[in-house]
Amino acid sequence: MASPSALHTLIELANKESDEAARLLGIALRADEEATQKLELLIQYRDDYAARCQSNLTSGISTTHFNNFQVFMQKLEHAIAGQQKVVSDARQRTAQARAAWQACEQKKMSFVTLAERASKDTARRELWRDQKQNDEHAARRTLHKRTPS
Repeated sequence: MASPSALHTLIELANKESDEAARLLGIALRADEEATQKLELLIQYRDDYAARCQSNLTSGISTTHFNNFQVFMQKLEHAIAGQQKVVSDARQRTAQARAAWQACEQKKMSFVTLAERASKDTARRELWRDQKQNDEHAARRTLHKRTPS
C-alpha cells in the first residue's frame, strides 16, 4: 500500500484535477444554456414573424412582399438549423465534460478510500502494539510479584 504522504499527494492532485474538470463542466453547461436560449429566441422570432405575415396576408400584400417573406423565412429556417447543430454540439461537449468530471471524482474517491484504509490499518497496528506492550508489562509485574525478594 502507498505511504500516507504519497496518498495525501495523490488526493491533492486528484482534487485539483476534479476542480478543473468541474470548472470545464461549468463552462460547457453555460455554453449549452446560451446556445439553447439563442435557439429558443430564433424559433420565437420565426413564429412571431410568420404570425405577422399571416395577418398581413389576410389584409393583402404585394407579391414582392410575399417573396421577401419567403426568402426571409428560408434564412430563418437555415439559422435555426444551424443553431440546432450548435445546441447538439454543446450538449455533446457537456456530456463529455460531465463524464470527465465524474471520472475525476471517482479517482479522487478511490484515493480517499485507500487513505482511509491505510489510516485504519495503521490505527489497528498501533492498537495491537499498545495491547502487546500492556500485556508484556502486566506479565512482568505478575512475574515480579511472584518472585520472593
